Amino acid sequence: MEYFLQQLVNGVTLGAVYGLIAIGYSMVYGIIGMINFAHGDIFMIGAFHALIVFLILGAVGISWLPLALLIVLIVGILLTSLYGWSVERIAYRPLRSSPRLAPLISAIGASIFLQNYVQLAQGARPKPLQQMVSGGITLVQSDAGFAARVSYIQIVIVLLTLVLMAVFTWLIKGTALGRAQRACEQDRKMAALLGVDVDKTISLTFVIGASLAAVAGLMFTLYYGVIDFFIGFVAGIKAFTAAVLGGIGSLPGAMLGGLLIGLIEAFWSGYFSVEYKDVASFGVLVLVLIFRPTGLLGRPEIEKV
Repeated sequence: MEYFLQQLVNGVTLGAVYGLIAIGYSMVYGIIGMINFAHGDIFMIGAFHALIVFLILGAVGISWLPLALLIVLIVGILLTSLYGWSVERIAYRPLRSSPRLAPLISAIGASIFLQNYVQLAQGARPKPLQQMVSGGITLVQSDAGFAARVSYIQIVIVLLTLVLMAVFTWLIKGTALGRAQRACEQDRKMAALLGVDVDKTISLTFVIGASLAAVAGLMFTLYYGVIDFFIGFVAGIKAFTAAVLGGIGSLPGAMLGGLLIGLIEAFWSGYFSVEYKDVASFGVLVLVLIFRPTGLLGRPEIEKV
């Protein structure tokens, strides 16, 4: 029981990170119908921004953790959002009216460029960060001495994810930007005729997705304590899988898919061979798509004629 509870905590924490990245995929697909395959590398850049800002704050003597985390969060979101905006302007906007294969190839090229850019700028070796948030709460302890614990950083990750989900649900449903996004999702041409600035709406969507990726990058850095230039590819594939599993284009579906992928990985790693945890995740994805092609919370796409 204790071991099961520990794997549950680990899976929910990992799933929260995947879910935040997956929301970026779903938001972009929901509006322009394209997959931003550079989004995983935006997450990686957000992780590097967090690490660099932490090191700078340590060098200047800012050691109070709440202030340091706030500064890292704000600076990381601002800088990473700039990368997301640049990807939209360079890799997507010029090809928006082209066949779907063209922006797909452009996004893959942007992903390769960002990977190699970070590798040249920061080096290929993993970059460690000392543990910033320590301690935790013991949930249960067995007679044999094994204790199921939830660390404070895991609590922060889950709570921050819930807050961000609530904020973005309100943003989509209760603000002018959310109405513009939903209008562009249904029909971009008609939205433009009715006065919606389509270019601005799409750019802001990329910026919002990059902001969430920056938050996920910060949490990943704090949780694992080591990053490298390749983490964006792995996490991006997992988050894309989560978005498809939950229903591409659905924000609740992206978070649900992220949690499922995190739980599958955690329990498979805990009870079976860790080498095959990715096989288990993609196997579940295949089964879901066979029996429910739109994903768990996705809606069938209606073709306009």
